[in-house]
Amino acid sequence: MYQLKVCSQIWPIAGSFRIAHGSVQEIQVVHVEISDGIFTGHGECRPYPRYNETPESVTSQIFTISQQIETGLTTDELQPLMSAGAARNAVDCALWDLRAKQTKTPVWELLNITKPRPRTTAFTLSINNPKLMAKDALAAKQYPILKLKIDGIDGLHSCLAVLDARPDAQLIIDANEALSPEQLTEFRAALSSTQVLMIEQPLKVDDFDKIDKSDDILPILCADESLHTRADLPKLWDAGYRAVNVKLDKCGGLTEALILIREAKSMGFTIMSGCMVGTSLAMAPMLMLESLADVIDLDGPLLLAKDIPNGLRYEGAEVYPPEQNLWG
Repeated sequence: MYQLKVCSQIWPIAGSFRIAHGSVQEIQVVHVEISDGIFTGHGECRPYPRYNETPESVTSQIFTISQQIETGLTTDELQPLMSAGAARNAVDCALWDLRAKQTKTPVWELLNITKPRPRTTAFTLSINNPKLMAKDALAAKQYPILKLKIDGIDGLHSCLAVLDARPDAQLIIDANEALSPEQLTEFRAALSSTQVLMIEQPLKVDDFDKIDKSDDILPILCADESLHTRADLPKLWDAGYRAVNVKLDKCGGLTEALILIREAKSMGFTIMSGCMVGTSLAMAPMLMLESLADVIDLDGPLLLAKDIPNGLRYEGAEVYPPEQNLWG
């Protein structure tokens, strides 16, 4: 028999973090432990109000399958029992961590994928006025890839200010659904010849018929809120998205993420490995898939006032794969 433990944890943000969906000073995560009496697997998820999740709802969802977990549920058996989302992610990752410890085999070997290596991560700048975002970009000079959070057309001035302040940096513009189709057209026209890698989730989640689908229009568009599982991929491609931001809390764990990424790559999507703001425990499973990602955006712990013990190693813009005393 296995033992299941679920608890909620609060982690303060370093300062505040503002995106188009709102501003936060702290995050609340759900931590899952699954133990066989000798080894314990760990998983973390961030319940997200945008997806109608709360720590209470996620915890309740996990406990609906407690009996199956305690009698030896596998990651394959988990998938049909829970829908994609934060709850399944925490359980799935805890099960992978437990299996790695039981078998003394790292997760990347269990998945039969390439051993993960250090990668350059993007670093996120939260919404601010152009002058302060340019200042923040200069302060983040060690990061060659910056993700700029924006809210509406005013964000274009911030993008241009950062481009002027950091001509050496590549940018990801993250609108979190805040642009209209007309504003998106203006953004693309202004940024088409710059070092902007992509515009992430410019439109509302279901606005699939309002994107200019011409193949030569830059920057490319990346789906975030519009992407959860592989079932979403065909409509995203047809809508004109050419990149996807894969997050474990959306797709429901490492098991689905691997399948989703492989299918997205086969269709021609650029892959970004992303995250909600969370501790190193939440980032660690996604780092196992770094060899399949074109862009890494796993800076969650860098936005916190403190991190979990034995957290990920960050050296400048480089994030290193997790040590086994953290996960996997």
